[in-house]
Amino acid sequence: MFKKKYYNYIFPFFLGALMFASNFMNTDLFNFGDNNFAVWFVLSVLCFAVGWYMNKSIGWKLGGKIVFSLIIAATLVSIVIITFFREYFYANEMLTENIILYSLRNITLGAMALFGMAVAELIILERSLLVFQEKQKIYDETLSEAKKEAELTIKEAKIEAKRIISDAEISSKDITLKKERIEKELKDFIQAEKELIRKYEGV
Repeated sequence: MFKKKYYNYIFPFFLGALMFASNFMNTDLFNFGDNNFAVWFVLSVLCFAVGWYMNKSIGWKLGGKIVFSLIIAATLVSIVIITFFREYFYANEMLTENIILYSLRNITLGAMALFGMAVAELIILERSLLVFQEKQKIYDETLSEAKKEAELTIKEAKIEAKRIISDAEISSKDITLKKERIEKELKDFIQAEKELIRKYEGV
């Protein structure tokens, strides 16, 4: 784990080295002539790639703080070097303008690193959004199916309840009819007994 963390912090150091190295373009040490634009483009792409990797390895918040700190540090170091070695950087007559120019170089390369981090973070967030949307779709489908099953269960329960009520009503009617029939038969029996008693009393 420690080795992995240590390995991740090599890239911020590399970014700082790139930003510092940009100060030596157009000097006797690195004079590319007409190819300065190509070298600047390569430096920008490298800073973008470093920012991309930093976002994936270190994270957006900490990586952004590190890049911002590197921009400030590289700018301050550039100002000090240009001030003390102005002859080497051809900054004798226009020191202020050259300080601004070299500072803008560092800021631009740092901005490219931030841009790489932003693009990487945007892709990560877009993927997370797609995953969330897929989960939301599955959840909505599951919820819809659950609602349909619940509605079907409720309909079945209502049908079953109606059947039970209907059976109960039929049973109740049968019991009522049996009761009425028994009462009628009992009345008829009592009436017949009364008539039979009267006949015996008349004899």
